Amino acid sequence: MMQTRIPCVQMRGGTSKGAYFHASDLPDDATVRDAVLLAVMGSPDPRQIDGIGGADPLTSKVAIVSPSTRADADVDYLFAQVVVNEARVDYGQNCGNILAGVGPFAIETGIVAAQEGVTPVAIHMVNTGQIAVAHVATPGGRVVYEGDQRIDGVPGTAASIPIAFRDTAGSSCGALFPTGKRQDVIDGVSLTCIDNGMPMVLMRAQDFGRTGNETREALDADTALKARIEAIRLKVGPMMNLGDVSERTVPKMCLVSPPEHGGAVNTRCFIPHRCHASIGVLAAVSVATAVAMPGTVCEGVGVVPDGDHIKLEIEHPTGHMGVEIALERTADGVSVAQAALIRTARWLFDGHVCVPRGVWADR
Repeated sequence: MMQTRIPCVQMRGGTSKGAYFHASDLPDDATVRDAVLLAVMGSPDPRQIDGIGGADPLTSKVAIVSPSTRADADVDYLFAQVVVNEARVDYGQNCGNILAGVGPFAIETGIVAAQEGVTPVAIHMVNTGQIAVAHVATPGGRVVYEGDQRIDGVPGTAASIPIAFRDTAGSSCGALFPTGKRQDVIDGVSLTCIDNGMPMVLMRAQDFGRTGNETREALDADTALKARIEAIRLKVGPMMNLGDVSERTVPKMCLVSPPEHGGAVNTRCFIPHRCHASIGVLAAVSVATAVAMPGTVCEGVGVVPDGDHIKLEIEHPTGHMGVEIALERTADGVSVAQAALIRTARWLFDGHVCVPRGVWADR
């Protein structure tokens, strides 16, 4: 065959879908590796017709997995966002949805030995250096995907994968509130810059003359709104210690509004130039953190239950995502000690993905 064959698994992780690779099966050279991933997904092309990408940022993702180089983790997980319509691969963020498939992938491919009942997999998220622990159901020492856990944005049910996050505050920006403030004003709009696993800029929908209940399609077609949001994004990038973000997929921009279905807050996230069909896992953690802490733009918009161990339902266009927050109260105020949530995953296919020999001929 006059193509290069690369072992590959495609999995659904949470509300995303991506290609999962052993790091040893990809080129060591980062430039060649990016060329391979672009060819795998079929980018740049809005249809990704010449690759396995799904013509959407949520289905043009890659997990690169290897045994961990750290004593406190089982595996290293490098996330790659393959841009659909540009010849660009972005490593500037984590992906908590694709993360949900890393534990099952590591067990199924022999990196981590399965235990009886439940197998905890400590995952080093290479992009930002943080640790997440996924608890994968392994009755009889085998991964099971069937179960009764339902998550919005995915049809049917599957086995529950609880994921707890350690030390995610400031993982990309250096601080939970990277500007040093809980609110800033840019172009006349009050906003909160926050990073508890995902750099986010939260803005009240009403400040843009929107309800926050618009459909994804309506927001994608609202070019005036998107241009205004992008102008703000470019200005806050340096303020969040992210530098020039014109060619980056972070920070994510999020409109918040009062909940409509009994949750904590309603959201419409841009990732960053298209409206998310739901909300990213780590984006939900960052939003929930902003809701739980006073002084952000979510104050007066979000609804926070009483107690120090609370569950916040983050509403999004296709349902909601629950985030469990443990609060710590000190003389300096309220902080988030730990965040955890529930995801599911499913192994879709395994085999080889082929790229032209001109992309990687050394294998």
